[in-house]
Amino acid sequence: MALARRAFLQQSTQGLAAMALSTLLRSSDSSAGGPRHAGKARTVIWLFMNGGPSHIDLFDPKPALAKWDGKPFPGEADALFPNPGPVMKSPFRFRQYGESGAWVSEVFPHLARHVDDIAFICSCTTKAKNHGPALYSINTGSLLMGAPHLGAWATYGLGSANEDLPAFVAMYDHRSCPETGVQLWGAGYLPSKYQGVTFRPGRKPILYVGAPKGVSRRAQRAQLDYLRRLNRRHIGQRTETSDLEARIASFETAFRMQMSVPELTDLSQETRETRTLYGLDDPRCRYFGTQLLLARRMAERGVRFIQIYHGGAVQNWDQHSHLRREHTKLAYETDRPIAGLLADLKRTGLFGSTLVVWGGEFGRSPTSQDFTGRDHNRRGFTMWMAGGGVRPGVRYGATDEFGSRAVEDPVSVHDLHATILHLLGIDHESLIFRFGGRDQTPTAGLGHVIRPILA
Repeated sequence: MALARRAFLQQSTQGLAAMALSTLLRSSDSSAGGPRHAGKARTVIWLFMNGGPSHIDLFDPKPALAKWDGKPFPGEADALFPNPGPVMKSPFRFRQYGESGAWVSEVFPHLARHVDDIAFICSCTTKAKNHGPALYSINTGSLLMGAPHLGAWATYGLGSANEDLPAFVAMYDHRSCPETGVQLWGAGYLPSKYQGVTFRPGRKPILYVGAPKGVSRRAQRAQLDYLRRLNRRHIGQRTETSDLEARIASFETAFRMQMSVPELTDLSQETRETRTLYGLDDPRCRYFGTQLLLARRMAERGVRFIQIYHGGAVQNWDQHSHLRREHTKLAYETDRPIAGLLADLKRTGLFGSTLVVWGGEFGRSPTSQDFTGRDHNRRGFTMWMAGGGVRPGVRYGATDEFGSRAVEDPVSVHDLHATILHLLGIDHESLIFRFGGRDQTPTAGLGHVIRPILA
């Protein structure tokens, strides 16, 4: 007796990532829309330092902190916790590097060699004081869960450049997923096929993508063809079919990924010199370095948007105490890999078409907690961009003498998003999706492209 459709669907999903991969894009997406221009970036690699790295201890030195060290803060401290402690000087030394003379902390000696390739944005702001809303804000532009990640907007606007791999990939820290979890790289109210696909720690980066045991590739192909015919018949009886269309596409992409993902993740193809460049020979750098090397390999293969979280819900950049010890450790884990990525993109010819973004959800305060750490700071912090149409060796914006707030050319989250999309060739105000009775855009009409950092 013929299998019932539901039973057949359940059996056929084994090994095809039907549920986990229902977000993958088709190679030529007819629904991707929005006016475009000639963007210089083809891929975004967003290095997300989860927890809030301290701008005034990494890239934005403030001599006033040493002068006021141990004294009450002379202004209004806008921190998360009440009763902030006294001003705390930076525990790190700074030096100027390159022709641009950019200031970099001693904890980033390898990255410091690349400052002439980087545009530092020293006046970033956000409306959120705490991690959950701040993470949603910096990723989606909204303080609340449910809005699309910027990567989802990018893939909605551009479609996919490689039918064998996801267009939007997210990788998280081996210690834990970031606070609020996989919702951070969701598609929100966009069709589900645009959400990020999670590459997990370990030997199986994508769950259920392996071929089922005892089933030949020819048999799988026959099953998929039959399943597609059944689904197409079902679509003909419905008016709203976007989720089912995405499901059909996911079966096909998962089938192809059984070949493409093992090849992508096979780092034995890389030279020893390249693996050393990313710090894979150092146990403390190896995990993050491996993720960045995979990101370069994804960029080569046309993946549109890659976000890599360093630091999870625990063991992250949120140093309310012991900042010197923890920032030193975390910077060490990322310094060689990030410098290696920038160097490798340049030598492989990918630097001009790959936009690298660095930053966290906010910065840290000039006042101390427990005399060894810092509270959150939403009013002024540093992010940087490199490659992909960014003007190299520039510094944009400024915070006050304490690093407490942006006082010159403040940059909102919407401005950052507008700039990233512009570099990809997308007009953030013209990329529209109808939802909730109105036209939605990535920046809600609030963003402005940061043109002084464009090449």
